[in-house]
Amino acid sequence: MELLVKRAKRGDAKAFIELIEQNKLSMYRVAHGFLREEEDVADAMSETVLTCYEKIGALRQDTYFKTWMIRILINHCKDILKKQKRSISVEDIPEAEPQTAGNGDRKFRELIEPLREQDRSIFTLYYVYGLKVKEIAACMEMKENTVATRLKRGRETLRDELTANHVKGGQR
Repeated sequence: MELLVKRAKRGDAKAFIELIEQNKLSMYRVAHGFLREEEDVADAMSETVLTCYEKIGALRQDTYFKTWMIRILINHCKDILKKQKRSISVEDIPEAEPQTAGNGDRKFRELIEPLREQDRSIFTLYYVYGLKVKEIAACMEMKENTVATRLKRGRETLRDELTANHVKGGQR
């Protein structure tokens, strides 16, 4: 990927398109996690592609292209939410899953549902996209210790939730 980034920085449009193609599913999943509405997801993704294309020369380390792009995407998602003056609640999550999401994605979303929205985003970036704590901290504009603490507390919350559900299921 670093070679494509270097070529894109030199103005190679084909290399840039290839970078976006390699990362479009990740972009979709992150944007969908924040916005849920397909039109909003498409807007955030297109704004992100445009911003990345215009500012790729400002990327300092080529190895962090994906992290940089996801951070831009998250910022665009936050902007869309601010403009609409709405927040996503659990009740707003549609029942039908997008065609790109597999059964595992749905189960994962159901599993992390008890967590706060921001913590769900951290869990998604960590467990679904494989980003490191340092990369998540950069994307979410948080300290690394904050991300690590939220992951730890989220795991504890989920463990307690699963234990409580298991006990309830066993008493029936």
